[in-house]
Amino acid sequence: MDRTQGQNERDEQAAGGSAPPAPASAPASPGPASPGSAGPARVITLTAGDFTLTVNPVDGSEIEPLRPGTERARPAKRAAAARAARDTAARPPVLPGPPIPARPLLARDEELERLVRLLGRGRSVRLTGPSGSGRSALLDAVAAQCAGVAPDGVVRLSGHGHQQPGELLHTLYATVYEAPRERPERDELLARVRDIGAVVLLDDLEMGGSALDELLRATPECAYLLAATPDTKAPSDDSHIEEVFLTGLAKPDCLALLEAGVGRPLTDEEAAWAGDLRFASEGLPLRFVQAAAMLRQRDELNHSDEDDEEEPGVFEERPRDSGAVPLPTLAEGAAPAELLASRVSESARAALRIACALGGELPHHAHLPALVGDTHADTAVAELLACGLLTPVGTRYRLAAGVARQLEDVGYGDTASEEARTAARHYAWWTGHASVVPERVAAEADAVLSALAGADVVAAAVLARTAAPAFAASLHWEAWERVLRSGAEAARKAGEVAEQAYFHHELGVLALCEGRLDRARAELETSIGLRGALADKRGTVAGRRALALVVDRETAAATASPPLRLEAPATAPEAATVATPATEAATVATPAAARKTPATRTPAVRPAAAARTTPATRPAPALPAPPLTAGATAAPAGPAVAPVPVFSEAVTRMTPVVPVTQGSQPPTTLSAVFEDAFPMSPKQDAPAPAAPVPAAPPRRDAGRRKLVLLSAAGALTAVALGTVVSFAMSSSDAEPPAQGPAVSSTPEPFRTPSTAQETGGNDPASEQPATAPSADATVPAAGTSAGPVPGRTPGRTPSKRPSTKPANSQAPTSSSPPTNTQAPTQEPTETAAPTPTETGTVTGTATATSPVVTP
Repeated sequence: MDRTQGQNERDEQAAGGSAPPAPASAPASPGPASPGSAGPARVITLTAGDFTLTVNPVDGSEIEPLRPGTERARPAKRAAAARAARDTAARPPVLPGPPIPARPLLARDEELERLVRLLGRGRSVRLTGPSGSGRSALLDAVAAQCAGVAPDGVVRLSGHGHQQPGELLHTLYATVYEAPRERPERDELLARVRDIGAVVLLDDLEMGGSALDELLRATPECAYLLAATPDTKAPSDDSHIEEVFLTGLAKPDCLALLEAGVGRPLTDEEAAWAGDLRFASEGLPLRFVQAAAMLRQRDELNHSDEDDEEEPGVFEERPRDSGAVPLPTLAEGAAPAELLASRVSESARAALRIACALGGELPHHAHLPALVGDTHADTAVAELLACGLLTPVGTRYRLAAGVARQLEDVGYGDTASEEARTAARHYAWWTGHASVVPERVAAEADAVLSALAGADVVAAAVLARTAAPAFAASLHWEAWERVLRSGAEAARKAGEVAEQAYFHHELGVLALCEGRLDRARAELETSIGLRGALADKRGTVAGRRALALVVDRETAAATASPPLRLEAPATAPEAATVATPATEAATVATPAAARKTPATRTPAVRPAAAARTTPATRPAPALPAPPLTAGATAAPAGPAVAPVPVFSEAVTRMTPVVPVTQGSQPPTTLSAVFEDAFPMSPKQDAPAPAAPVPAAPPRRDAGRRKLVLLSAAGALTAVALGTVVSFAMSSSDAEPPAQGPAVSSTPEPFRTPSTAQETGGNDPASEQPATAPSADATVPAAGTSAGPVPGRTPGRTPSKRPSTKPANSQAPTSSSPPTNTQAPTQEPTETAAPTPTETGTVTGTATATSPVVTP
C-alpha cells in the first residue's frame, strides 16, 4: 500500500495480507462506478496529433478534431536543471533501510575509455555481455563521464519489453522536450526527434535488425550506447555500430570483488572456494556478489552462535549446534537463490513469492506492506538487492537472471495464482484511486500487466477497467493497448458485455489516434453494436462521434489519392494508329520492323491509308481491312481521324510489336517457324504498317493531291448534271410518247445510297474487273436509234449484291398502249466494255457522266 497516497496504517493492516480493504468491499463484478469508487472520476484532456482526446473513465474516451486557435506552439527543450531532475527520476528509487554500499567497477577501465572515446566522436556502440556481466554498472560510469559531451546531455532509456522503436521515440521526445499532455503524431514526432543531440544510454535492448535501424535513422544526431545480451538480434550490416564485448573477470579481480562485498580479507579456504567458483561461473560479477552475500550470512550465523552463551533449557526444542556453519558447496555457489532465500526474513521471502507470480517483476516497495501484510515489508527490497537476487531495470527492480527458475524449482511458484489474484485486486483499487497520478501508474506498468495476465477473468476485467484510463492519461500507449486487449478478452470470458463494449471503444479511439482507420472502424462498430444491445445511449453517442471522424478521415484520404482509371483497349485499326498530341501523356508501341526504314513511315493521322489494299501489298493479319463484297469498292482514305480523348491520367496503348506474316509454304524447321512468327526484317510481300510519327506534320505527294482534286471535280460535275436532268424532267409534256418512255433497268441495290456518300466522296472507287457484266444499260428514247449513243460509253453502277440475270439484258415490252407503270423494253442493248477512265449512267432521258480516275 502506498503510504504517500494518504492512507493510514490501520487500513494497511486491515487486509490481513490477502488484499487491500477497498477491493474487499467493492462489488465483485466490474462496473462503471469502479474507477470512481475512491473519489470522483479522473477526467484528463490530452492533445494527440490534430485531435483533442478526453480520457473519460465512465463512458469511454471522447475524441474530436483540434479546434482552431488551440494549437500548441513548438515545445522547447528542457534546461540543464530540468534534465538533471528528469535523469534522477529515471533511476531506481532510493530504498528504505540501511544504505547499500557501492560496488566497485573492477577491470573495466579499458572498456570504459573506449566507450567514452567512441561516444565523444558521435559513434553508436553496442555493449554485448551475458546477464550478470556488469553492463548496467558500466553504463553508470559512462554516463558520469559523458555528461557534457552532447548539447542535450545524457538520456537514460530502458528497452526491456520493447520490440519496436515507436514507444522509445516517444519516451525520448518526452525526456528532452517540455511537452506535457501532448503526444505528437508520427510525422511530427520524427521531425522533432531529428533535432535531438544527446548521448542515449539504452539498457536491456531487446530489438535489432530493421527495428534498430529505424531507431537510428530517426535520430541521426544521437550517439547510442546499447547494452544487450548475446542472444539479442544483431544489428544490420548497414548500421555501422561498433561492437564492444564484456568478458568475465580474472581471478584476482574476483577475489577483490568478493572481499569488498564481505568487508574483510578472505581466508585461505575461502580464497580456494572463490577460485573454484570463478572457474564454474566464468568470472561473472553477479556470481561473486551473491557469493559475498552467502559469506556474510555465514558470518552472521556463526557470530550469533558465539554470542549465545546461555545453554538451551530443558524444555526448549532448539538443539545444541555441534559446530560452525560450513562454506557453501560449489553447486550452491553456482545456483545460490535457494540458499540465499532461506536465510532472509519472512517478508523478503513473501516478496519473492509475489515476484515469481508476476513473472519476475517486483512491485514498488510502497506496495509490499499491503501485499505481504507486514508494516515493515518495504525494507525487504533492500535486503534482496544486497543479496544479489534483484537487479535494477529502469525505475524498478526485477529478479536477477536465473533466480526465478531456481526459486520455482524449490516451490516458490506453487501459490502463483493466489499471489497474482491478490496483486490484481490491489492494483485495481490503487490505479482507480483519484489521488494516484497517471505517471506513477505508468512506472508500475510491468507489474500491473503481469498481475493482469495471471489473475482470473473477474479480477482481470476489474483491473483493466481501472488501469486503462491511467495508462492513456500517462501517454504510455503501448501499455494502454495491451491492457485493453487483455481486458476485452477477460470481459468476454466473464460475460460482461458492458465492459467489453468499453474496451472495444477505447481500442477504436486508440487506433484512430494512431492513424489505423480500418482497425478503428472495426473496433468502434463492434462497440456500437454491443452498446446498442444494452440500450446505452451515452456510450452509443460517443462511439458514433468517433466513427464519424473515421469516416471523415477515410473520405479525405480517398480524395487526396484518387484511384487509377484505366481506359478500355482500342480495336485493332484504332490501336494501330492513334493520334497522340504533344500535351497527352500517352505511349503507342509501334512494330519493330517499321522503325528500320524511315522511308516507310507515314503520318499517324490517317488510319485509312494504312488499311487500304493494293494489288502489290497485303496488310498484316494483325490489322485486317474491312471485307469487300462483289461490286463494292475498297474503303477510301477519309479525312484525318479526330484524336481519341485521353483522360488526365497516363494511358498506355499497346499494338503488336512484331507483325505476323504468312508465307506461301509452311515452315518445316524450328528456326523457320521462329523466323515466320518473329521476323527480324520485314518481308517484301507483307510490308509492316505505317509507324505513327506524332511530331511530324502529314506529308502528301503530288499524286495524292491530284486524286483528291479529280474526285472533287467529279463530284461537282455529277451534282451539276443531276440538276439539269431534274429541270428537264419537270418541263416535259404530260402526254407520254407513243412508244413509251425509255427507262433504265436498274437492279434493286442501285437505289441504295451512292458509294460517294458512303465513303465521303474524297477518294475514287476501285476499278471493277473487265469481265464483270454491266450493272446498268442505256435505252434510247422515242425517235432515236436503238443502238448506243455516239460518243458515250455505257457505264455500270456498282451493286452490293450480284443479280441472278445479266444486268445488260432487257425484258421484252408488250404492244399495248403505254401506261404509267415502267416496263423494260424488248430491244436489246449493246453493252460496251467499261473503261477505267469514266462511266456513264442514264436516268430518264438524260445520261449523267461522272469521270472518275482511279490510280
